[in-house]
Amino acid sequence: MRKVGITFNLKKNISSDLPDAEAEFDDMDTIRALQDALEAAGFSVSLYEAAEDLPVRLFQNKPDIVLNIAEGMNGRGREAQVPAILNFLAIPFTGSDETTMAVAMDKALTKRLAASHGISTPKYMVVKSGATIPDEDSLREAGLCWPVIVKPNTEGSSKGITDLSIVHDGAALRRILSEKIKAYKEDMLVEEYIQGREFTAGILGNGARLRVFPPMEIIFNDKSHTLYSREVKKNFRRYVSYKCPPDIGAATVKEIEETAKAVFSFLECRDFARVDFRLSAEGRLFFIEINPLPGLAPGYSDFPMIAEFCGMDYTALIRNIMDTASARYGLSFVD
Repeated sequence: MRKVGITFNLKKNISSDLPDAEAEFDDMDTIRALQDALEAAGFSVSLYEAAEDLPVRLFQNKPDIVLNIAEGMNGRGREAQVPAILNFLAIPFTGSDETTMAVAMDKALTKRLAASHGISTPKYMVVKSGATIPDEDSLREAGLCWPVIVKPNTEGSSKGITDLSIVHDGAALRRILSEKIKAYKEDMLVEEYIQGREFTAGILGNGARLRVFPPMEIIFNDKSHTLYSREVKKNFRRYVSYKCPPDIGAATVKEIEETAKAVFSFLECRDFARVDFRLSAEGRLFFIEINPLPGLAPGYSDFPMIAEFCGMDYTALIRNIMDTASARYGLSFVD
């Protein structure tokens, strides 16, 4: 029987000064849902938590292929850690490699690459941890004007983002930068806030078989919340609704899909990813960020939600991810 491993980081509710310290990690319900989907496809499944003994366990057991959803543990390149181990051990795995993961984790670096490819992204500046907090003149020199949004530069799952992350004056900017740098101990991204509509696009496949799902709009039901923050995501049934495909013109849908495909391509992503956008009130599209390791929690994460809107249930989605990665390695897993 075909041996598949699942590599993951598990939520453990460890006490922390940060309320979202484990936001990127998965709970056991998600791991079991993935295991069930893989077993339904005929795989023998083993679980590999991304702990210190991971390299030894992988070396000893050598699965035929790994479904990787591990976020890693430390540093801005943490999402690259497990892919690097798998490549070192010559074990095939789903998703992007360590180079893509490390680059995409850095929001500012990804935005710089996007701009070099002619893709519109909000103006921004990076405030280094330990550096002097910028004044309003510094913002103007960077081409920024109010309001701006402040977010950790190398975090996912909306970590460090709340409604207070949108700031309208210098005093608020200095306060939130000081708080966030102290809490997260990393660089902060200060970005032009695009007031408008929010969309996310899912991508599945590689090369000629690359598929961009129709974009999904995140519609804020409670106008006191205009950010897809961690709090909103945790209570999404209360704060937001989703529409896929959205009520926008065909030209805008095409622009979202083509831009998502372009970002996926220049970052050399593999198998699947999710790309986030904002559409301004004037109808201008802005690339916000890409997640080459999107969440796969059924009934919660955006990527499986998009797939379901498009007629692909959870089991079929996981099988498609596995088939896509297997084909890339030239592996044949036929029922």
